[in-house]
Amino acid sequence: MPATKFQKGDQVMGRWPGSNLYYEVKVLGYDLDSGYYTVIYKDGTELELREQDMKNATTFQLRPRSRSRSRSPGRRRSRSRSPARTTRRSSSRTVTESAPQLRKDKKLNDSVEVKLTPLLVTKKVENNSNNKHEKKEEKQTEENNTASKVKEPEPEAEKNQSRYNLRRRRDDGDAKSVEAKPEQSEEKEVKLAPASAAPVSSSLDFGGKLGAYFFLLFLPAWVLFVVLQGNLVDPSLVNFPPPLPPLEAFWDAQALGFVVLWILFQALLYVLPVGKLSEGMPLKSGERLKYRTNGFFAIVVSAAAVAAAVHQGVDLTYIHSNFLQLASATFLISVVLSVYLYIRSRGTPADQRALGGNSGSLAYDFFKGRELNPRIKNFDLKFFCEMRPGLIGWCLINFAMALAEMKLQGLDMPSYAMILVNVFQLLYVVDGLWNEEAILTTMDLMHDGFGFMLAFGDLVWVPFTYTLQAYYLVSHPNILSLPAVASIVLLKLVGFYIFRKSNSEKNSFRRNPSDPKLAYLKTIPTATGKSLLVSGWWGVVRHPNYLGDLIMALAWTLPCGFGHLLPWYYMIYFIILLVHRDSRDMKECRRKYGSAWDEYCRTVRYRIIPRVY
Repeated sequence: MPATKFQKGDQVMGRWPGSNLYYEVKVLGYDLDSGYYTVIYKDGTELELREQDMKNATTFQLRPRSRSRSRSPGRRRSRSRSPARTTRRSSSRTVTESAPQLRKDKKLNDSVEVKLTPLLVTKKVENNSNNKHEKKEEKQTEENNTASKVKEPEPEAEKNQSRYNLRRRRDDGDAKSVEAKPEQSEEKEVKLAPASAAPVSSSLDFGGKLGAYFFLLFLPAWVLFVVLQGNLVDPSLVNFPPPLPPLEAFWDAQALGFVVLWILFQALLYVLPVGKLSEGMPLKSGERLKYRTNGFFAIVVSAAAVAAAVHQGVDLTYIHSNFLQLASATFLISVVLSVYLYIRSRGTPADQRALGGNSGSLAYDFFKGRELNPRIKNFDLKFFCEMRPGLIGWCLINFAMALAEMKLQGLDMPSYAMILVNVFQLLYVVDGLWNEEAILTTMDLMHDGFGFMLAFGDLVWVPFTYTLQAYYLVSHPNILSLPAVASIVLLKLVGFYIFRKSNSEKNSFRRNPSDPKLAYLKTIPTATGKSLLVSGWWGVVRHPNYLGDLIMALAWTLPCGFGHLLPWYYMIYFIILLVHRDSRDMKECRRKYGSAWDEYCRTVRYRIIPRVY
């Protein structure tokens, strides 16, 4: 490992991007591939700096104030926001040194503040996810006192930056140092290097590398347990573990064919040129990917196809009878997909990988996912799996369970409990697909790589564990009175209102924070240019959408009664999931927003449940 000038933990002086100002920073690490240091300022802002933009604090020289009224580049006031300034906007300005001034201040060329490369920086700070691609700038006109000129290169979408840094683009893979010489008047073109989007992950989620091994084994085992335990006459946990069927019972070629056809059918609906073509949030390169958001169209067509199949005599109770075989087939497909995703990620550029999936551990990276947005041409694999086969399949399985209950219990219509579970969960899915564009601002789409965790979760976990209430009611009916039905419906509506209202506020604010309709919302500005929402539902708790989600989960678990703990698994799991997500969010936001996040936490005290948590 080559020696570096600064070591992890060193306190040095780092230049703030787009200015001549230096501030005290702490070195967090060094990227061997790019040659850049990751540093953190006192307000919590993390940047990537070159070695020449960092100076030892002990030898740092302050330039004496000149009485001259001429504005040299070293004295020019920077418009870029530094950690010590609290304005909401920041911009960069062009630094162009003139030959007379450089000759006049020759002694100052040894000062850390003055010796700057003539660099045209046009990057603007990301503002509440309302970024746009950098616009092409006009060429600089020649001035009398300008000895060297900077020519702005044609911007490309994949070269846009979304993080502050002082990197230059590289020509043909070689980093070339471009310096301003007062004796030269020739034009030089300076390019900005794309940020290294995938340094080795220093902080690992889910228990790190050992946790990855655990979840790779535990998650499939838990789905198997739920399927087998729910089918017992007495699903009490005292009967744990459930008896294992013979190995041949796990496999059924017809079940595999059914799952493959379902996924292909959903893929066909996804690629049809129907519905809105939505833009995702800006990537670290500044690019915005486009997504076909026609999920509502897909579920309507799927419902029509299922109705036509039932009318033609297709027995959907096959899904209940072969639940284990269908789960096994889907698990097999998720593993194959995960292996494919890991192999293809080995050849993807670093700026296309997720920050959390580059630990260097095969098991952890396979589990967490390395590539952020794997695509086959315009077919986005993560977005498709997130919203289509598993989510719509959840509704299909619930409907099949209602038919199975009628068949096994000899009913003319499903029970009130089964109807409530089906309607509540159908409403949840339809709402998600109607507002499908909102998924583009979630943690899964914006930050998490696509690996086994999401592939298994989308294809297996959602359709085969979220249907547990309906699966349980087939063999364990629960009679509800009309007052009980009315109370549960009211609880569902309250949860749905909180969930939808809070998500609408968040998504509208993220996409267009300057919308006049959102002028009533109060915010806290941050050093990144984004603002934190502290009014509306987001002024009550930090995650009001989680609160609404929990209330809805309670509403569709209550119809199962209190006879067994098993159908309450979803409620228990969901509490654990949301608390874990909250902790991940807290950690990331504190790193990203620094002192502004501490102020936000003092303003909005409760995380999910008011006055409780």
